[in-house]
Amino acid sequence: MKITVVGAGYVGLSNAVLLALCNTVILLDIVEEKVEMINNKKSPVVDRELEEYLEKKQLNLLATTDYTLAIEEAEIVVVATPTNYDPDTNKFDTSSVESVIEKVSKDNPEALILIKSTVPVGYTDRAKQVYKTDNIMFSPEFLREGRALHDKLYPTRLVIGEDSDRARTIANLYLESATDKEVPVLYTDSTEAEAIKLFANTFLALRIAYFNELDSYAELRGISTQKIIEGVCLDPRIGDYYNNPSFGYGGYCLPKDTKQLLVNYTDVPNNIIAAIVASNRTRKDHIAEMILSRKPKVVGIYRLAMKKNSDNFRHSSVQGVMKRIKGRGIEVVVYEPELEETHFFNSRVIKDLEEFKMISDVIVANRVSDEIMSVSDKVYTRDLFGKD
Repeated sequence: MKITVVGAGYVGLSNAVLLALCNTVILLDIVEEKVEMINNKKSPVVDRELEEYLEKKQLNLLATTDYTLAIEEAEIVVVATPTNYDPDTNKFDTSSVESVIEKVSKDNPEALILIKSTVPVGYTDRAKQVYKTDNIMFSPEFLREGRALHDKLYPTRLVIGEDSDRARTIANLYLESATDKEVPVLYTDSTEAEAIKLFANTFLALRIAYFNELDSYAELRGISTQKIIEGVCLDPRIGDYYNNPSFGYGGYCLPKDTKQLLVNYTDVPNNIIAAIVASNRTRKDHIAEMILSRKPKVVGIYRLAMKKNSDNFRHSSVQGVMKRIKGRGIEVVVYEPELEETHFFNSRVIKDLEEFKMISDVIVANRVSDEIMSVSDKVYTRDLFGKD
C-alpha cells in the first residue's frame, strides 16, 4: 500500500521503518535535517534497531518535507505528531494533529487517517464530527524510548480503535511486517482505545511512583531499599521488573498522559489518579533535599537523559530536581554529551568529563555509569539495580 507517516520522531520513524518493509512509505517532517539523515540511512533518534534497519534493510522509504508529494497518492496517512500537555488549558495541545486532519481531509479525502499521537479521551469521535469525515481511526502506541522499533517488531498487543474490515486491514499491515506475528489484537471503539493508552501509561507511572516512595521510606529510615524491593518482587503477582528507583517518571509520555487522564476525572471520584500526579512532585522534593543535605557548593548533573541508550531528555525528572536546587542558591553544572549549547536553563554545560568530576561536590546521576565510578564518593543516585 501507499502509506504516508507524518512526524519523524521515534513513534513516526519506527512506524515508517516497519511499514516500509512491505509497503511504499513516505515520511513527512518539517525538519530538513531529520529528512536528510533518514534519506542518508541515518537515524535522528538513538535507537539500536532503527539505526540498524535504516542502514542495512531494504526499505521502500522516502523522507521529505514536501507536503503535496507525501499526501497526494497516500491510501493511509499515519499521524505521529507531538501532542504536549498544555498546563494553561489543562489538556493536550492537539493542534499538530488537527492541522494534518484538516489538510488531508481537504486534499485527499479518500485517505484513511490513522492517529498514532496520544490524544484526549473522546478526541477521535469529535474530530470526525468537526471535519465531517468517517475516515479517521485511532490506534495507540506502546513504545519505549530507545527500543521503539524493537517494540514494533515484537509488539505486546495491537489496539485498533474500530471493529471493522478496514480495522483488520490496519492490523494485518502491522502484523505482516512484524517479526512476532502471534500478537493479541483488540478491536474497540476509538474512545476506549484512547482510554487504554492513558490508563496503561498511568499504571506504569503508578508503578514507578510506588517503588520510588518505597525507596524514600528506606532511605530516610536507613534500611536497604534493594533488599525490600527484592523481597516484595519475589511475589509473582508483583514481579521483578520495572522496579528500579529513580528521580521520578519523565520522558515523552508519562508526565503528560497522567495529567491528561486526571483532567478526564474532573467529575469522577478518585484518589489514586490524583496521587500519581502529585507523587512525582513529592519525589523531586525529596531527591533535592537529600542532595542539599550534603551541603554542596556545586552540584553536577550527570546526563539529562533519564534512561540508558536514549538521547531524549524532554521532561526528564532531573530537570525538576535542578530547579529546586538552584532555587536554594546552589550552583548547578551539567554534563550532557548530546548538548551543543554552552548553557542549559542558565546552568553551565561542562564538555570535559574530568573537569565536570573535579568541580562538582555532588554528582547527581539518575542512572550510574562506569565513567563516574572513579569519584563514586561524590555520586548521589537511587539506581540500585543498574537497569532502567
